[in-house]
Amino acid sequence: MPESNLRNPKLNRRQAMLLPGAAGLGGALALEAAAAETHNTPHQTGGSCSTPRSAVAKTQYGKVRGYVDSGVLTFKGIPYGQDTGGANRWLPARAPKPWNGEYPALVYGANCPQRLHDFTAIEQSFLYDWTDGYMSEDMLKLNVWTPSLTGKRPVLVYYHGGGFTFGSAYELPSQDGAQLARHHDAVSVTVNHRLNVLGFFDVSEIGGSAYAESANVGMTDLVASLKWIRENIANFGGDPDSVMIYGQSGGGSKVTCLMGMPSAAGLFHRASVQSGGGGNIPGADLSRELSKQIMKELGLQPNDLASLQKMDWARLNAAGNAAVAKMNPVAAGAAGPGGPPAAAPRAGFSPTVDGHTVTLRSFHDVAPEVSKNVPMLIGNVSEEGNRMSSRPSEAEWHAALARSWGDTKASALIAAMKKKYPEKSIRLLSYGVNGVNSRNNVQRMVKLKHEQHGAPVYQYYFTWQSPMLEDAGAWHTAELAFCFDNTKRCQQGTGDTPEAQALGKKMAAAWVNFARTGNPSQPGLVWTPSDAERCQTMVFDNRCRMVDDPDGDLRRILLS
Repeated sequence: MPESNLRNPKLNRRQAMLLPGAAGLGGALALEAAAAETHNTPHQTGGSCSTPRSAVAKTQYGKVRGYVDSGVLTFKGIPYGQDTGGANRWLPARAPKPWNGEYPALVYGANCPQRLHDFTAIEQSFLYDWTDGYMSEDMLKLNVWTPSLTGKRPVLVYYHGGGFTFGSAYELPSQDGAQLARHHDAVSVTVNHRLNVLGFFDVSEIGGSAYAESANVGMTDLVASLKWIRENIANFGGDPDSVMIYGQSGGGSKVTCLMGMPSAAGLFHRASVQSGGGGNIPGADLSRELSKQIMKELGLQPNDLASLQKMDWARLNAAGNAAVAKMNPVAAGAAGPGGPPAAAPRAGFSPTVDGHTVTLRSFHDVAPEVSKNVPMLIGNVSEEGNRMSSRPSEAEWHAALARSWGDTKASALIAAMKKKYPEKSIRLLSYGVNGVNSRNNVQRMVKLKHEQHGAPVYQYYFTWQSPMLEDAGAWHTAELAFCFDNTKRCQQGTGDTPEAQALGKKMAAAWVNFARTGNPSQPGLVWTPSDAERCQTMVFDNRCRMVDDPDGDLRRILLS
């Protein structure tokens, strides 16, 4: 698909988060080998790469051959489902067709067709070190890193961000799982799945009962990935009874949604929700109305499924965006990023409460009973709103806040933030408003989980300030380099300083300990569960420590 056909109006990652069958194995592999960008490098400094015949694992569909990267067995682009294009569009994922011989699991698989990233600041792209990769509807692939093909290690399954509309398993170098395997004796898995109009378009009234799950196939893909893990991960040295799911931004929302899905029950045993989660997703009536509007935009008859399944993604996406815009008109003076949450669900491409696949607004209305006994980590970063292109004066910052929160709250919040963090610039403080606002979402989810009186919930706040450039702070996604122990791979954002390296070791150890036991504590760093009164929180910084309700004074200004 030409790159020019995939570009849409500019939108940064944080803004996007706020928006609601090939010719046989050989042909598919030839297409993947010709990929323009697979982001396999750089490898960790001082290591080696080899392709021994021993780097072969069994799956129920056939053998996969990977490679060894500095002692870590690496398998990329393993199919967990068939091509989702053409006649398979909007149907539940079909199991891979068995193959003969060895599938070369050597490069990342394709990403779901999507709008390519277009940050508005060169500095932001530098910090993120983003890659767009290549795109195809044959994208149901996952990646595995393991120290050994034998044993029973905890399995950490990461679901990427980008809302439910864009992103991939390898969009950021931080998401590489080799270090978790190399230094923390864990199995790491990352996953691609259907997004946007391909993953969340309700065609049940257009195509009939076979498409009853069409509004949520992007989520049922993730359930399919978890079933693949349950059935195959033991052959990669993983323990299918010790699986943790985690995700950042939109990935956090995928985690909270999975926690409420009956079909996902029992497929995972721990969960971490990072800078996202608990969204106010639409109901079936709203999603069906959006579908009708899309058909009008396309000029199709109400039951013309065949045309939809043959149509180029770019045309589908353009019609979807136009329909969403008409159903969600922007009011004058509407709150922007960092403003109060919308009072009602909005039309868009996200999961739908359809009553059978997704039965409730998990961690928005309720902590779901189906995952009551699953321990959780929930947290965020301090400068969630980092956009390096934004350089407001104090007056401009006040005006923007006043449009969202009113003049009184704007004045009170600015005064309180300046007093509490006198060392931070106005620019950096302005990025921190989203972090403060996100703290309220964290506390709301913690409260719901704690009041279930089931498994514990642990809370964190990542406040480590990057030494790179100026005024970067702890930006949205910054913690990923640390919980994956990838400060070297992500040195454009971390500097890979001794302080960054030490923090990475601690955070990755906490995540792996949590995956292994349900308790993220480690020697010298006891992490206690959180409740809704004290809001006990692990602050991750150069000095890691437990704090009751950090920045609680600031977040309560927004609640007043």
